[in-house]
Amino acid sequence: MRAILDSVMAHIRCRLLPYAVADGPHQMAADEVLLDTAATGIASLRFYGWSPATLSLGYFQAERLRHTNRELERLPFVRRPTGGATLVHDHEVTYGLGLPAGPAWQAGEPWLRRMHAIIASALGKLDVPARMISPDRKDVAAGVLCFQQFTAGDILLNSAKIVGSAQRRQRGALLQHGAILLAKSSHAPVLPGIQELSKKTLTIAEVVAAVSCEFAQQTGWELVAEDWGADERRRIEELVGDKYGRDRWNCKR
Repeated sequence: MRAILDSVMAHIRCRLLPYAVADGPHQMAADEVLLDTAATGIASLRFYGWSPATLSLGYFQAERLRHTNRELERLPFVRRPTGGATLVHDHEVTYGLGLPAGPAWQAGEPWLRRMHAIIASALGKLDVPARMISPDRKDVAAGVLCFQQFTAGDILLNSAKIVGSAQRRQRGALLQHGAILLAKSSHAPVLPGIQELSKKTLTIAEVVAAVSCEFAQQTGWELVAEDWGADERRRIEELVGDKYGRDRWNCKR
C-alpha cells in the first residue's frame, strides 16, 4: 500500500507560477483565480510582492479598523477573500497555494501547519532559526495587526511572529496564502522582520527558491514552472474591475 501511495504522490503535478509584483486588487484577484483553477483540478503555487505597500483586511473585518492608526489609514487597502486579521504588505514574500479537492491533495496534516513546516524548514536552511508555535499554545491577540496575534502553527523568530497564513475553500478546493516578513515596514514599525531579528538580509529570490525546493521535497510533487493562461489573465482583470478594485467589496463591512 505504501508503494502505491508513493507512486501516486510522485506523479502529482503542481504549477509554479512566476513571481510578480502588483497592487492589492490584482494580487487578490489572482489568488481568487488560483482557487477557481484549483476547483478544475489544477494545483498552483505562486510567490508575489506588493507595490505600493498595501493594507489588507480579512474578509470578516470592519473597514473602520484601518482608521484606528494614522499610518494604516494612509495606505491603499484591499479586502482579502480569506479571513484573518489586518496585514501590512511591504517588505515581505507572499505565497499563494491553490489545491484541488480530494485526498491526493488535502489528506493528512492540515495545510496551514504543513505549509508553515515547509517554510520554517526552508528558512532554517537559510540560517534563520524559525520555529512553529506548538499546537497546545493558547491564542493571543496583542493588537489589530495579524503579526500581533499569535496562534498555534504560526512561525516565530525569537519571540516575534514572522509568518502567518489564511484560507478559503470552494467546492472542496483550497486557497491558502500567507506572508513571510523579511524586514520591518515604516508603516508598521512595531513589527520586526527577519532582518531585524536575525541581522540577516534575505533576498526575495533566495526565499522563493528555498521554499519552492522545500515544498517539492516535502510533498514529493512535481513542481513545474508555468505561466498563467490567457483565460486566467482575463479573469484576473475582470475581478479587479468588478470586485477587488471597488468600494462595494473593500468597504462591505
